[in-house]
Amino acid sequence: MTAIPQSGMRDFFVCDLFDASPKADLGSMEHPMFSLSTRPDRTIRSYVRGDVEVTVTPSVRGRATIHDKDILIYCISQLMAAVNAGRTISRKLTLTAHDLLVAVRRDTGGDSYTRLREAFERLAGTRITTNIVTGEEETTSGFGLIEAWEIVRKTRGGRMVSVTVTLSEWLFRAVTAKSVLTLSRDYFSLRKPLERRVYELARKHCGNQREWRVTVATLHEKAGSDAPVRVFRAAVRKMIAADNLPDYTLVEDDGDVIRFSRKRLVEDVPGLPAFSTDTMDQARTMAPGFDVYALEAEWRAFWVTAGRQKLTNPDKAFLGWLRGRVKR
Repeated sequence: MTAIPQSGMRDFFVCDLFDASPKADLGSMEHPMFSLSTRPDRTIRSYVRGDVEVTVTPSVRGRATIHDKDILIYCISQLMAAVNAGRTISRKLTLTAHDLLVAVRRDTGGDSYTRLREAFERLAGTRITTNIVTGEEETTSGFGLIEAWEIVRKTRGGRMVSVTVTLSEWLFRAVTAKSVLTLSRDYFSLRKPLERRVYELARKHCGNQREWRVTVATLHEKAGSDAPVRVFRAAVRKMIAADNLPDYTLVEDDGDVIRFSRKRLVEDVPGLPAFSTDTMDQARTMAPGFDVYALEAEWRAFWVTAGRQKLTNPDKAFLGWLRGRVKR
């Protein structure tokens, strides 16, 4: 696999890649680090799931919101696109505010730049203490969601034009380890915080598989909602009725269970090749940090598009394709 340049090889990275696929890190998709509130949230939150502990300490400006996370998604997307293009990356990025706003489908009027500055302040002020493993390395550490930010240039009217952002070592390590997942571009069209959070969980746990089942109580905990469970359940039921989530459909099953299903599955194509358990284990070894089920779905889509050629050894064909895929 192609080696990924580490931080320190260059002082900064310029975000200049057009139409980079939106990506988010697995750690913040799994654990509720971001506020779902539209009001400043200054409460210290602690979450424990298995062996992982996460404590989120906001600043006086409040905890970073899930809409503030757009900035991190944009930065991660730019870095991963650069990695795939063989470019050197750094955890210090220089970006154009207008390009960021357009990429995350926000208005580019004057107020948007003010809100963007406020988002930078919340991201830098929100502190995370956790032992989440990134890049096969477990450390207990404390860090800001971003380490620093600085406005490089303004217009005469005071509008932000260019800004530098320094990501935390923890987040940058997730990028270099490819511990990220691609999001639907329609993610940015979701305006309700809970919709965004539930989509993240669906993408992380259901991925490109046929379905994921979870109890309402567990979904409530994973979402990080402050609402009582009964209020949360009612909000999820509204989400089920609206059916607005990209890629996924939600259904309420017996036993207070929510079932997430992929809307359009390549798996429904007749004669779709299946892979052995050994092949999937080899895929995990060949592509550490990747979602192997997403890779499986990507290959199947490629196979269907190519005309569904008859394969004497589907496992070998998939692993051969994968060798080239992880080197991009």
